Amino acid sequence: MFSPDRDTLRRYLASAWHKSNAGLPLEPLEHQIAAVVRQHPEYHPLLADPDVAVTHDSTQEAGESNPFLHLGLHLALLEQIATNRPLGVRDHYQHLVRRTGDVHRAEHLAMECLAKALWEGQRAQRQPDEAAYLECLARV
Repeated sequence: MFSPDRDTLRRYLASAWHKSNAGLPLEPLEHQIAAVVRQHPEYHPLLADPDVAVTHDSTQEAGESNPFLHLGLHLALLEQIATNRPLGVRDHYQHLVRRTGDVHRAEHLAMECLAKALWEGQRAQRQPDEAAYLECLARV
């Protein structure tokens, strides 16, 4: 679909946001991106200008989270829920939605587990542990 390099991905996110705001036709993934960005008004100024988006650097020392990582985790989670992969993720997510009564809050709780699974897999130089990920979701 598109190159996985950082700048191209950031431009794609900004382009989807721009097209949505301009009322232009969107591809299915662009619809999903726009819906996620709409939930995060703090990212609207960043994504309003693709050149700013490409050059933006977040610093944890300054207490900033990476908006692109955050949006990417949302999108990855939504894909997992849609495909129920890993098997059972959809049930855990639906339980979180019922428990919290807030879809966005449920996504954030699930994303914490997803981020942990990805980080641990990367640290160990292996695929993320799906069983540990699902266990984390069950405990949230």
